[in-house]
Amino acid sequence: HWSEQEQSGTRGGAQETMRLLAELNDQYEAKFGYIFIICASGKSSDEMLARLRERLKNDPQKELPVAAREQALITQLRLRKLVAI
Repeated sequence: HWSEQEQSGTRGGAQETMRLLAELNDQYEAKFGYIFIICASGKSSDEMLARLRERLKNDPQKELPVAAREQALITQLRLRKLVAI
């Protein structure tokens, strides 16, 4: 439920953008061993694609803390929603 709301920016994306997100996410997972994680709340599909492209340039040592920060942002957002219920 929450992840759908957080990722709603991808739903309005152009078909080509969505295809590229899927393709580059596969490359990301192959490179780093885990899926691309981003706090998608408030971001358009084009913005997420740009961030994915940039983060694919990282080496694993640089990317892990970035992914961890994104996961922390997602967790923080979800906890705020939970407390607000």
